[in-house]
Order: sequence, then structure tokens, then C-alpha cells
Amino acid sequence: MTGTPSSHSDARWVEIWFRTLLVCAMALPMLVLYTVSALGPFLAPDLGIDPSQLAYLITSAFGVAAILSLWAGAVVDRIGSRRALQLLFLTIAVAFSFTFIAPNFAGLVAAVAICGIAQALANPVTNLLIAQRVAAKKRAKLVGLKQSGVQLAALFAGLVLPAVALTWGWRSAFGILVPLALLFAFTTYHVTPKAHEQQKQGLKLSRPNALLLYLMSIQFCLALALSAFVTFLPTFATQQGMAPAIAGALIAFFGGAGMLSRIVLTPLTAKLKEESWMLLGLNAASALAIAVTMQAAPGSHWPLWLGAIGVGLTAVATNAIAMSMLIKDAAFGVVTSASAYVSVAFFGGFALGPLIYGSVLSTSPDGSFLGWQITIGILILACVLALLLARKRHKVRTLCPC
Repeated sequence: MTGTPSSHSDARWVEIWFRTLLVCAMALPMLVLYTVSALGPFLAPDLGIDPSQLAYLITSAFGVAAILSLWAGAVVDRIGSRRALQLLFLTIAVAFSFTFIAPNFAGLVAAVAICGIAQALANPVTNLLIAQRVAAKKRAKLVGLKQSGVQLAALFAGLVLPAVALTWGWRSAFGILVPLALLFAFTTYHVTPKAHEQQKQGLKLSRPNALLLYLMSIQFCLALALSAFVTFLPTFATQQGMAPAIAGALIAFFGGAGMLSRIVLTPLTAKLKEESWMLLGLNAASALAIAVTMQAAPGSHWPLWLGAIGVGLTAVATNAIAMSMLIKDAAFGVVTSASAYVSVAFFGGFALGPLIYGSVLSTSPDGSFLGWQITIGILILACVLALLLARKRHKVRTLCPC
């Protein structure tokens, strides 16, 4: 009997650390988006760049992620969860180390692009780990937990990093994340399987069907709007007279609202017969939230808070809902390849959204408001596509009620 309590305690701590690694494997790769957003008011003046150029930082990371996502699953199957998870965290450590020492804006763009490797690996490796270590009946709960890491990144970036930047500078805000990533990289050994049966999965993907193309288009539009909103909200807030540190807190409120929306709306939507209607409603509500954001003025900042919370409560849930639709309905295609295509569409939208808004911001005398109007238009297009998806799925069910 001696030592039994200790062994139970050790197993408990291993399980806690396993869950922590899952959450952080999702949070750290996406943290670059929220870090650039929250620190935008510090970055632009210090580097002597126009705020619109912040878009290149987001585009570099998500552009790489979009390209690599098609083959990330096959790579994870080939090298195993342990090596893939270590590669993810080491990549983050390298990326943020380079951002800390980058001599100029071009160097910063190149450093941030490295995060795209980790972004592409995040979902495949965490999903594989859950499949390897977690009983089938508990997997859905763990998937929800690890997906909340994305919004946890926003919460952390908004609450912590502006304060660090005010005290020690924006480079230190990037640098403090390096030891954390290294810690996770070197402790993956204790929570990942020792053996891995190598999967010789090919790199060839099947072509997406009509249903999947509709869902990809919706996710692409949503990502265009969401990335532009998150990247430039703090910069827009400072233009309305809000202090940079407080403007960064907007991202924290966005992240908190996003965590709540994913926890509540994803399982709720899964019970619906047609999830496309929820996608339509959430995109419409997101457009309304951005319209409220546009009402902000130097003497009136409440629309900024309401807009940040509104977009977090609505737009953030749509990607999780889309992924659950792929798992629930085989009509979209094989889950692995269908998920890869949706990820490519989503990351592609994230790569292009800030560029579109940034170009409008730099070329139009009223760039901020025109950029928000274009963003609202993109979300309305997503609503139309959701309606078309609902109709298409109805026709498919009519032809094949099975």
C-alpha cells in the first residue's frame, strides 16, 4: 500500500499538465495575432511605420499557416504527437526570440511568419493526442477545452502584454513568452506516448464537394472580417483618444466573450437540425457589432467595448461550429481532408483580411470607417452564403434522406 497516494497524486498532476499543454498548444501559435493587435499602438510609433503596415505581420504568419495546413495532418501522422508537439513549442520559442531581437520591421515580419508553422500543426497534433490518450466519451469535452485556448490567448494578450510594454517596452512583451514555450517543449515527454506507429499517409487530397465549398467560403469571409477587426480595433481605439494600454484591454474583453461563446454556442448548435441558420445569425450579429463599433468618437468610447464583446460573442464561435458540422455530417466529405480545406480557407481569410483593411486605411482619407463598412459587407456576403448552404443541404437530404 505504501506509495499508492503518491502515485495517484503523480497521475493527477500529469493529467493536469496534459490539459495545460493542450490549451497552450492552441493558445501560443494564435497569440501572435492578439499580440500584434494589443501592441499595435506601441509597435507603429517605435518602428516608424504606418499603422496600416501591421497587416503584413498577420499576413506573414497566417499565409504560411494556410499553405502548410493542407499537409500538416500528414506530417503529424508521420512524425508522431511527441515530436510534433515539441516542434510546435520550439517553433514558437524561435519565432518570439527573433521578434525580440529583430532590427527592423522587415525582420519582424520574417520572425512572425515562423509562427505559421506552429499554427498549421496546432489542430492536428492536439486532436491526435486526444485520440491517443482520452477515452471516446470524454473527447468532446477535451476538444472544447483545448479550443478555448485560442480565446485565452486574446485574454492574456489584452490584459498582460500592454502593461509589460508600458514598463519594459514592446520587445520584452514578445520576449517573456520564450521561456514559457521552452518549458512546454521540454515537458512534452511526460505526457505524450512513448511509441508511435508511423502512418504513411499520402499528401494527395480529394477535391472539395459543393457543400464543403460553401462552408469554406463562409469561413473565408468570416476570417477576412474577424482578422481585420481584431488587428485594427486597438489602433482605431487610440485614434478615438483611448490610451494604448486601455485599447489593448479591448482584446481581453473580446477573448473572454469568445471563450464564452464557444463553450455555450457550439454544443447548442450541434443539437440543431440545420446549423447553417446559426452561422447566418452569428454573421449578421457580428456585422451589427462592427456597425456599433463605428459609432465610437473621442468623447464616446462605449461602442468600442460593446463592439469587442459583440464580435467575441458571435463571430468567434463560427469556426468551432463549422468543425463540428464536418464531424457530424459525412456529406461534407472525409473529416480529415474536409477539415484541412476549411482550415486553409480560414487561415487564408486571416492572412488577407488585415491587408485589405490596411490598404483602405492607408489610401483613403476616411480609411477606418470605409474599412469597417467593407468588413460589414463581407459579413453580409457570409450570411448569403450560409443561406445558400442551408438550401443546398436541404436538397441533398431530400435526394438522400439516409
